[in-house]
Amino acid sequence: MIAIMIAGAVSALVSLLGTRFLIVYFQARGQGQPILVEDDRTLGLEHHMPKQGTPTMGGLAIIGAALIGWIVAHVRDLPFSDQAMIVWVGVLAMAAMGFADDWIKVRKRHNRGIFWKQKNYLTMLMSFGMAWWLVASTGISETISLTRAGDLGFDVPQFVWILWAGLLIWATTNAVNVTDGLDGLAGGSALMGFGAFTIIGYWAFRNPDIYEVVNPLDMGVLAAAFAGACLGFLWWNAAPARIFMGDVGALGIGSALAFSALTMNTHLLLVLICGINVVEAGSVAVQMAVFKASGRRRRLFRMSPIHHHFELGGWPETTVIIRFWLLAAVSVASALAIFIGDFTRIAAR
Repeated sequence: MIAIMIAGAVSALVSLLGTRFLIVYFQARGQGQPILVEDDRTLGLEHHMPKQGTPTMGGLAIIGAALIGWIVAHVRDLPFSDQAMIVWVGVLAMAAMGFADDWIKVRKRHNRGIFWKQKNYLTMLMSFGMAWWLVASTGISETISLTRAGDLGFDVPQFVWILWAGLLIWATTNAVNVTDGLDGLAGGSALMGFGAFTIIGYWAFRNPDIYEVVNPLDMGVLAAAFAGACLGFLWWNAAPARIFMGDVGALGIGSALAFSALTMNTHLLLVLICGINVVEAGSVAVQMAVFKASGRRRRLFRMSPIHHHFELGGWPETTVIIRFWLLAAVSVASALAIFIGDFTRIAAR
Protein backbone atom coordinates (compact mmCIF):
# COMPACT_ATOMS: atom_id res chain seq x y z
CA MET A 1 0.00 0.00 0.00
CA ILE A 2 2.87 2.38 0.78
CA ALA A 3 4.34 1.82 -2.69
CA ILE A 4 1.00 2.74 -4.25
CA MET A 5 0.79 5.92 -2.19
CA ILE A 6 4.36 6.87 -3.08
CA ALA A 7 3.71 6.33 -6.79
CA GLY A 8 0.56 8.46 -6.74
CA ALA A 9 2.04 11.29 -4.68
CA VAL A 10 5.35 11.53 -6.54
CA SER A 11 3.76 11.39 -9.98
CA ALA A 12 1.15 14.01 -9.02
CA LEU A 13 3.85 16.42 -7.84
CA VAL A 14 6.11 15.82 -10.84
CA SER A 15 3.16 16.21 -13.21
CA LEU A 16 2.05 19.44 -11.54
CA LEU A 17 5.50 21.00 -11.85
CA GLY A 18 6.35 19.41 -15.19
CA THR A 19 3.16 20.60 -16.84
CA ARG A 20 3.85 24.15 -15.64
CA PHE A 21 7.33 23.92 -17.16
CA LEU A 22 5.89 22.76 -20.52
CA ILE A 23 3.42 25.66 -20.56
CA VAL A 24 6.21 28.20 -20.11
CA TYR A 25 8.52 26.38 -22.53
CA PHE A 26 6.04 26.17 -25.41
CA GLN A 27 4.64 29.67 -24.84
CA ALA A 28 8.13 31.16 -25.01
CA ARG A 29 8.61 29.50 -28.42
CA GLY A 30 5.17 30.35 -29.76
CA GLN A 31 4.32 26.70 -30.28
CA GLY A 32 0.68 25.86 -29.74
CA GLN A 33 -2.28 23.85 -30.94
CA PRO A 34 -3.57 24.82 -34.41
CA ILE A 35 -7.37 24.92 -34.67
CA LEU A 36 -8.72 25.34 -38.18
CA VAL A 37 -12.43 25.90 -38.81
CA GLU A 38 -12.37 25.17 -42.50
CA ASP A 39 -15.04 22.66 -43.52
CA ASP A 40 -18.28 20.95 -42.45
CA ARG A 41 -16.43 18.77 -39.95
CA THR A 42 -15.64 21.81 -37.80
CA LEU A 43 -18.51 24.12 -38.75
CA GLY A 44 -20.27 25.45 -35.67
CA LEU A 45 -17.27 25.18 -33.35
CA GLU A 46 -15.98 28.68 -34.02
CA HIS A 47 -16.13 29.31 -30.26
CA HIS A 48 -13.09 27.02 -29.98
CA MET A 49 -11.00 29.43 -32.04
CA PRO A 50 -9.73 31.37 -28.96
CA LYS A 51 -8.00 28.11 -27.94
CA GLN A 52 -5.75 28.32 -30.98
CA GLY A 53 -2.15 28.68 -29.92
CA THR A 54 -2.68 27.01 -26.53
CA PRO A 55 0.39 24.90 -25.75
CA THR A 56 -0.05 21.22 -26.51
CA MET A 57 1.90 17.98 -25.94
CA GLY A 58 1.21 18.24 -22.20
CA GLY A 59 0.97 14.46 -22.27
CA LEU A 60 4.75 14.48 -22.04
CA ALA A 61 4.36 15.56 -18.42
CA ILE A 62 1.78 12.84 -17.75
CA ILE A 63 3.86 10.02 -19.20
CA GLY A 64 7.10 11.29 -17.70
CA ALA A 65 5.60 11.86 -14.25
CA ALA A 66 3.94 8.43 -14.22
CA LEU A 67 7.24 6.79 -15.14
CA ILE A 68 9.13 8.67 -12.43
CA GLY A 69 6.47 7.91 -9.81
CA TRP A 70 6.49 4.22 -10.74
CA ILE A 71 10.29 4.02 -10.51
CA VAL A 72 10.49 5.90 -7.17
CA ALA A 73 7.85 3.58 -5.67
CA HIS A 74 10.29 0.69 -6.07
CA VAL A 75 12.77 2.08 -3.53
CA ARG A 76 10.94 0.13 -0.78
CA ASP A 77 12.09 -3.32 -1.95
CA LEU A 78 9.39 -3.66 -4.59
CA PRO A 79 10.95 -5.60 -7.50
CA PHE A 80 10.59 -4.40 -11.07
CA SER A 81 8.40 -6.92 -12.86
CA ASP A 82 8.92 -8.03 -16.46
CA GLN A 83 5.22 -7.54 -17.08
CA ALA A 84 5.20 -3.89 -16.00
CA MET A 85 8.33 -3.14 -18.02
CA ILE A 86 6.78 -4.63 -21.15
CA VAL A 87 3.72 -2.47 -20.53
CA TRP A 88 5.96 0.58 -20.26
CA VAL A 89 7.57 -0.21 -23.61
CA GLY A 90 4.11 -0.33 -25.16
CA VAL A 91 2.98 2.91 -23.51
CA LEU A 92 6.15 4.75 -24.54
CA ALA A 93 5.89 3.45 -28.11
CA MET A 94 2.29 4.69 -28.39
CA ALA A 95 3.22 8.00 -26.80
CA ALA A 96 6.11 8.38 -29.28
CA MET A 97 3.68 7.89 -32.15
CA GLY A 98 1.44 10.58 -30.70
CA PHE A 99 4.39 12.91 -30.12
CA ALA A 100 5.46 12.63 -33.76
CA ASP A 101 1.95 13.54 -34.89
CA ASP A 102 1.69 16.44 -32.42
CA TRP A 103 5.07 17.82 -33.43
CA ILE A 104 4.14 17.81 -37.11
CA LYS A 105 0.85 19.58 -36.35
CA VAL A 106 2.65 22.31 -34.45
CA ARG A 107 5.42 22.71 -37.02
CA LYS A 108 3.05 22.70 -40.01
CA ARG A 109 0.45 24.77 -38.13
CA HIS A 110 -2.28 22.40 -39.21
CA ASN A 111 -4.70 20.38 -37.07
CA ARG A 112 -3.78 17.13 -38.81
CA GLY A 113 -0.42 15.49 -38.62
CA ILE A 114 1.20 13.59 -41.44
CA PHE A 115 0.00 10.36 -39.82
CA TRP A 116 -3.69 11.27 -39.65
CA LYS A 117 -4.59 8.58 -42.23
CA GLN A 118 -1.88 6.04 -41.45
CA LYS A 119 -1.93 6.39 -37.67
CA ASN A 120 -4.74 3.89 -37.15
CA TYR A 121 -2.92 1.19 -39.10
CA LEU A 122 0.38 1.86 -37.36
CA THR A 123 -1.15 1.80 -33.88
CA MET A 124 -3.01 -1.41 -34.74
CA LEU A 125 0.22 -3.14 -35.78
CA MET A 126 1.91 -1.92 -32.61
CA SER A 127 -1.03 -3.18 -30.53
CA PHE A 128 -0.82 -6.70 -31.95
CA GLY A 129 2.94 -6.71 -31.44
CA MET A 130 2.63 -5.71 -27.79
CA ALA A 131 -0.12 -8.29 -27.20
CA TRP A 132 2.15 -11.00 -28.61
CA TRP A 133 5.06 -9.86 -26.44
CA LEU A 134 2.92 -9.96 -23.30
CA VAL A 135 1.69 -13.49 -23.88
CA ALA A 136 5.07 -14.78 -25.06
CA SER A 137 7.15 -13.33 -22.22
CA THR A 138 4.93 -13.40 -19.14
CA GLY A 139 2.56 -15.79 -17.41
CA ILE A 140 -0.48 -13.71 -18.29
CA SER A 141 -3.75 -15.65 -18.38
CA GLU A 142 -4.88 -16.48 -21.91
CA THR A 143 -8.58 -16.20 -21.17
CA ILE A 144 -11.18 -13.54 -21.95
CA SER A 145 -12.38 -12.48 -18.53
CA LEU A 146 -14.62 -10.04 -16.69
CA THR A 147 -13.33 -9.71 -13.13
CA ARG A 148 -10.77 -12.55 -12.83
CA ALA A 149 -9.15 -15.25 -14.91
CA GLY A 150 -11.50 -18.06 -15.81
CA ASP A 151 -14.62 -16.44 -14.39
CA LEU A 152 -16.45 -16.75 -17.70
CA GLY A 153 -14.72 -19.90 -18.92
CA PHE A 154 -13.60 -18.26 -22.17
CA ASP A 155 -10.37 -20.16 -22.74
CA VAL A 156 -9.16 -19.38 -26.26
CA PRO A 157 -6.17 -20.39 -28.39
CA GLN A 158 -3.14 -18.17 -28.04
CA PHE A 159 -3.47 -16.57 -31.49
CA VAL A 160 -7.11 -15.69 -30.73
CA TRP A 161 -6.07 -14.10 -27.44
CA ILE A 162 -3.41 -12.05 -29.25
CA LEU A 163 -5.97 -10.82 -31.78
CA TRP A 164 -8.42 -9.99 -28.99
CA ALA A 165 -5.82 -8.22 -26.84
CA GLY A 166 -4.43 -6.30 -29.81
CA LEU A 167 -7.87 -5.05 -30.77
CA LEU A 168 -8.54 -4.08 -27.14
CA ILE A 169 -5.33 -2.02 -26.97
CA TRP A 170 -5.99 -0.37 -30.33
CA ALA A 171 -9.64 0.39 -29.61
CA THR A 172 -8.98 1.85 -26.16
CA THR A 173 -6.10 3.96 -27.41
CA ASN A 174 -8.21 5.48 -30.16
CA ALA A 175 -11.24 5.89 -27.89
CA VAL A 176 -9.26 8.05 -25.46
CA ASN A 177 -7.88 10.01 -28.40
CA VAL A 178 -11.42 10.69 -29.61
CA THR A 179 -12.49 11.77 -26.11
CA ASP A 180 -9.70 14.34 -25.93
CA GLY A 181 -11.69 17.20 -27.42
CA LEU A 182 -12.74 19.31 -24.44
CA ASP A 183 -10.68 20.77 -21.61
CA GLY A 184 -10.02 18.11 -18.99
CA LEU A 185 -12.51 15.58 -20.34
CA ALA A 186 -10.04 12.83 -21.27
CA GLY A 187 -7.75 13.50 -18.31
CA GLY A 188 -10.54 13.50 -15.75
CA SER A 189 -12.14 10.30 -17.00
CA ALA A 190 -8.73 8.60 -17.24
CA LEU A 191 -8.00 9.59 -13.62
CA MET A 192 -11.10 7.69 -12.52
CA GLY A 193 -10.17 4.67 -14.64
CA PHE A 194 -6.66 4.46 -13.24
CA GLY A 195 -8.06 4.86 -9.74
CA ALA A 196 -10.23 1.81 -10.34
CA PHE A 197 -7.27 -0.23 -11.61
CA THR A 198 -5.25 0.82 -8.56
CA ILE A 199 -7.94 -0.69 -6.33
CA ILE A 200 -8.20 -3.82 -8.48
CA GLY A 201 -4.44 -4.34 -8.49
CA TYR A 202 -4.15 -3.99 -4.73
CA TRP A 203 -7.20 -6.22 -4.19
CA ALA A 204 -5.66 -8.92 -6.37
CA PHE A 205 -2.38 -8.59 -4.46
CA ARG A 206 -4.17 -9.12 -1.14
CA ASN A 207 -6.16 -12.10 -2.44
CA PRO A 208 -3.78 -14.15 -4.60
CA ASP A 209 -5.78 -17.36 -4.16
CA ILE A 210 -8.74 -15.82 -5.95
CA TYR A 211 -7.05 -13.66 -8.59
CA GLU A 212 -4.44 -15.22 -10.86
CA VAL A 213 -2.73 -11.92 -11.64
CA VAL A 214 0.98 -11.81 -12.40
CA ASN A 215 2.70 -9.13 -10.28
CA PRO A 216 -0.56 -7.46 -9.17
CA LEU A 217 1.12 -5.00 -6.79
CA ASP A 218 3.46 -3.67 -9.47
CA MET A 219 0.52 -3.23 -11.85
CA GLY A 220 -1.41 -1.45 -9.11
CA VAL A 221 1.56 0.85 -8.54
CA LEU A 222 1.69 1.59 -12.27
CA ALA A 223 -2.01 2.48 -12.28
CA ALA A 224 -1.55 4.69 -9.21
CA ALA A 225 1.34 6.48 -10.92
CA PHE A 226 -0.85 7.27 -13.93
CA ALA A 227 -3.70 8.39 -11.68
CA GLY A 228 -1.39 10.80 -9.87
CA ALA A 229 0.04 12.08 -13.15
CA CYS A 230 -3.46 12.77 -14.52
CA LEU A 231 -4.35 14.57 -11.29
CA GLY A 232 -1.36 16.90 -11.49
CA PHE A 233 -1.99 17.59 -15.16
CA LEU A 234 -5.66 18.45 -14.58
CA TRP A 235 -4.61 21.43 -12.44
CA TRP A 236 -3.51 23.12 -15.68
CA ASN A 237 -5.81 21.32 -18.14
CA ALA A 238 -9.13 22.06 -16.44
CA ALA A 239 -11.30 24.57 -18.31
CA PRO A 240 -10.12 27.00 -19.46
CA ALA A 241 -7.12 24.82 -20.30
CA ARG A 242 -3.68 26.36 -20.29
CA ILE A 243 -2.28 23.30 -22.07
CA PHE A 244 -3.64 20.30 -23.99
CA MET A 245 -2.40 16.74 -23.56
CA GLY A 246 -2.16 16.15 -27.31
CA ASP A 247 -1.91 12.77 -29.01
CA VAL A 248 1.23 11.97 -27.02
CA GLY A 249 -0.91 11.94 -23.88
CA ALA A 250 -4.07 10.42 -25.34
CA LEU A 251 -2.32 7.48 -27.02
CA GLY A 252 -0.10 6.84 -23.98
CA ILE A 253 -3.00 6.98 -21.52
CA GLY A 254 -5.28 4.86 -23.70
CA SER A 255 -2.71 2.11 -24.08
CA ALA A 256 -1.97 2.17 -20.33
CA LEU A 257 -5.66 1.65 -19.55
CA ALA A 258 -5.89 -1.27 -21.98
CA PHE A 259 -2.71 -2.87 -20.65
CA SER A 260 -4.07 -2.55 -17.11
CA ALA A 261 -7.21 -4.44 -18.06
CA LEU A 262 -5.27 -7.16 -19.85
CA THR A 263 -2.71 -7.72 -17.10
CA MET A 264 -5.35 -7.70 -14.34
CA ASN A 265 -7.74 -10.06 -16.19
CA THR A 266 -10.55 -7.50 -16.37
CA HIS A 267 -10.89 -7.31 -20.15
CA LEU A 268 -14.66 -6.94 -20.35
CA LEU A 269 -14.83 -4.74 -17.26
CA LEU A 270 -12.84 -2.19 -19.26
CA VAL A 271 -16.02 -1.39 -21.17
CA LEU A 272 -17.41 0.14 -17.96
CA ILE A 273 -14.15 1.52 -16.58
CA CYS A 274 -13.71 3.40 -19.86
CA GLY A 275 -17.45 3.82 -20.35
CA ILE A 276 -17.35 7.46 -21.46
CA ASN A 277 -14.61 6.64 -23.97
CA VAL A 278 -16.72 3.80 -25.36
CA VAL A 279 -19.65 6.18 -25.81
CA GLU A 280 -17.44 8.79 -27.51
CA ALA A 281 -15.85 6.34 -29.93
CA GLY A 282 -19.19 4.62 -30.51
CA SER A 283 -20.80 7.92 -31.47
CA VAL A 284 -18.18 8.40 -34.19
CA ALA A 285 -18.75 4.89 -35.53
CA VAL A 286 -22.54 5.29 -35.54
CA GLN A 287 -22.29 8.72 -37.17
CA MET A 288 -20.14 7.34 -39.97
CA ALA A 289 -22.42 4.33 -40.47
CA VAL A 290 -25.57 6.47 -40.73
CA PHE A 291 -23.85 8.97 -43.01
CA LYS A 292 -22.65 6.30 -45.43
CA ALA A 293 -25.92 4.30 -45.32
CA SER A 294 -27.88 7.43 -46.24
CA GLY A 295 -25.75 8.10 -49.29
CA ARG A 296 -23.79 10.80 -47.43
CA ARG A 297 -26.94 12.89 -46.88
CA ARG A 298 -27.88 12.40 -43.22
CA ARG A 299 -26.19 12.42 -39.84
CA LEU A 300 -27.56 11.09 -36.56
CA PHE A 301 -25.75 13.67 -34.40
CA ARG A 302 -25.14 17.34 -35.03
CA MET A 303 -21.47 16.47 -34.89
CA SER A 304 -19.34 13.65 -33.57
CA PRO A 305 -17.76 12.81 -31.15
CA ILE A 306 -20.92 13.19 -29.15
CA HIS A 307 -19.56 15.90 -26.82
CA HIS A 308 -19.66 18.26 -29.83
CA HIS A 309 -23.29 17.27 -30.43
CA PHE A 310 -24.24 18.69 -27.04
CA GLU A 311 -22.08 21.78 -27.56
CA LEU A 312 -23.91 22.55 -30.78
CA GLY A 313 -27.16 21.94 -28.89
CA GLY A 314 -26.38 24.90 -26.65
CA TRP A 315 -24.64 23.32 -23.67
CA PRO A 316 -21.68 25.36 -22.39
CA GLU A 317 -18.38 23.50 -22.65
CA THR A 318 -17.98 23.27 -18.87
CA THR A 319 -21.48 21.78 -18.56
CA VAL A 320 -20.64 19.06 -21.07
CA ILE A 321 -17.37 18.28 -19.30
CA ILE A 322 -18.84 18.05 -15.80
CA ARG A 323 -21.82 15.97 -16.89
CA PHE A 324 -19.58 13.60 -18.81
CA TRP A 325 -17.32 13.34 -15.76
CA LEU A 326 -20.39 12.40 -13.71
CA LEU A 327 -21.32 9.71 -16.23
CA ALA A 328 -17.75 8.43 -16.16
CA ALA A 329 -17.84 8.29 -12.35
CA VAL A 330 -21.08 6.30 -12.37
CA SER A 331 -19.66 3.92 -14.98
CA VAL A 332 -16.41 3.36 -13.04
CA ALA A 333 -18.33 2.90 -9.77
CA SER A 334 -20.52 0.30 -11.47
CA ALA A 335 -17.42 -1.57 -12.65
CA LEU A 336 -15.98 -1.62 -9.13
CA ALA A 337 -19.34 -2.77 -7.76
CA ILE A 338 -19.30 -5.74 -10.14
CA PHE A 339 -15.70 -6.53 -9.22
CA ILE A 340 -16.30 -6.36 -5.46
CA GLY A 341 -19.62 -8.16 -5.78
CA ASP A 342 -17.90 -11.08 -7.50
CA PHE A 343 -15.25 -11.14 -4.76
CA THR A 344 -17.91 -11.17 -2.05
CA ARG A 345 -19.67 -14.09 -3.71
CA ILE A 346 -16.45 -16.11 -4.03
CA ALA A 347 -15.25 -15.29 -0.50
CA ALA A 348 -18.58 -16.38 0.98
CA ARG A 349 -18.23 -19.92 -0.34
